[in-house]
Amino acid sequence: MLETTFQRELIEVGCDEAGRGCLAGSVFAAAVILPSDFNHPLLNDSKQMTEKRRDQLRKIIEQEAVAWSVQEVTAERIDKINILNASIEGMNLAIKALSVKPEFIVVDGNRFKTDLEIPYRTIVKGDGKYANIAAASVLAKTHRDEYMMRLAEEYPMYGWAKNKGYPTREHRLAVREHGLSPYHRLSFNCSPEQLELF
Repeated sequence: MLETTFQRELIEVGCDEAGRGCLAGSVFAAAVILPSDFNHPLLNDSKQMTEKRRDQLRKIIEQEAVAWSVQEVTAERIDKINILNASIEGMNLAIKALSVKPEFIVVDGNRFKTDLEIPYRTIVKGDGKYANIAAASVLAKTHRDEYMMRLAEEYPMYGWAKNKGYPTREHRLAVREHGLSPYHRLSFNCSPEQLELF
């Protein structure tokens, strides 16, 4: 069972992102404040769940959260400031968009910075330890998957409906055959000449 929060006595927000390792598309970041008594047996790191389970939990989280926000940082912005900074920027945007101001921030991973005057803690593999981070991972992942499904309708040749922009062999072969789309991250060495297929 996941711990509800890291700092029980404070209004705590959990943050996570999805799409950091993709060749194409935006990175999505989520911030979630859960009720202090929130508990759901299916909640875990979104990468450990099936798509169906993530979709089920997304509805529950969005209905029961004290506050939640999901923000997008585009591939163009990623190319300008790099993926780490884009992920951090997205999480800051998500926190700022919350309807309730948090008193403490917990972030999945080991890197974060903010101009908000709110204390924070980074937690490696936090999405498998704390419910609010796990909830943020579910929202970030499901919202990004929806977005990639929409892009897949526009550019079906890359297989984004299945690979969601990650560097699968199918995706890399498609780039070699069709070239880059406007949604590919140019800073990710994903030109046809640069991609390794094996």
